[in-house]
Amino acid sequence: MRRRYELNPRLWGWIEPLLPHPTHHGGRGHPWRDHYTLLNGILWILHTGAPWRDVPERYGPWQTVYDRFNRWRKDGTWARIVTRLLDHLERHGRVGRDLWCVDASVTRATRAAAGAGKKIGTSAAASRAEGGATGRAA
Repeated sequence: MRRRYELNPRLWGWIEPLLPHPTHHGGRGHPWRDHYTLLNGILWILHTGAPWRDVPERYGPWQTVYDRFNRWRKDGTWARIVTRLLDHLERHGRVGRDLWCVDASVTRATRAAAGAGKKIGTSAAASRAEGGATGRAA
């Protein structure tokens, strides 16, 4: 059963020629696992946001899925896929390359969110205990 985040046969046929040839890497070791299965595992990770170690077994060992993702990042495979997708969308009037928007906003978290301890005596309860909220001494 194909899940909604997995590639359908039409999309697979469109992407497959852009992927490296699935043979022995450097002539050593065992043959590469099936690109289709591992790519669907990568898409599962991107869809769910889960840690790599949580990839379902149906996609193969998590280390293999992660290694393939990283290898394709380093060798430019992902760049080729994205470039082809953007070219296709531009040819069909679905996206224009003359306008690019990048969200570079930063949301700052408190020190406590990063694991730092809170300052003593700054909580509302501590303030009330010292008579700050009611004006009475404790």
